[in-house]
Amino acid sequence: MGPPEPRQLFEEIYLAHYPAVSGYIARRTDSPDDTADVISETFTTAWRRLADIPPGEEARLWLYGVARRILANHYRAESRRTALAVRLRADLTRWAHSVAEREPDAARAAFARLSDDDRELLSLVGWEGLNTAEIAKVLGCSGGAARIRLHRARKRLAAELAAADLDLTRYGARAVALARERT
Repeated sequence: MGPPEPRQLFEEIYLAHYPAVSGYIARRTDSPDDTADVISETFTTAWRRLADIPPGEEARLWLYGVARRILANHYRAESRRTALAVRLRADLTRWAHSVAEREPDAARAAFARLSDDDRELLSLVGWEGLNTAEIAKVLGCSGGAARIRLHRARKRLAAELAAADLDLTRYGARAVALARERT
């Protein structure tokens, strides 16, 4: 009778040492998900390196060593993820505060710099939700004239927003295109 088949040998090692290895790992991880990940990776390594596993009780110690190295890698990766998350939160917080503090006031100021007629046209679209045909009726002009006036008002607003050095992509691709046209 020769040596056991690789699958049979792995199953014997797994069944004999899973409780001890899983306990070792569970006591060193913070969540069941992390525990499961490290156990899985430990026994995956054992399968790949089956020929390196010593016989008998030495196998348990070998598995502890593998688990220890995997845990160390896990902790390093977790530290990197945490540090990155902290940096990203700080960057996003700084960016969000600077934009939140500046953009609404700057956008209102850009809108206020427009003529009364431009503000009325843009308000009819933005606040009242009217289309150009409805705007034409409110203004008492043709639909074509309303479209042209609205287009020009949008261009002037986009130019004011661009002059205020605001991120026009927040206002849509149309704002970017209109600002490029400039009056």
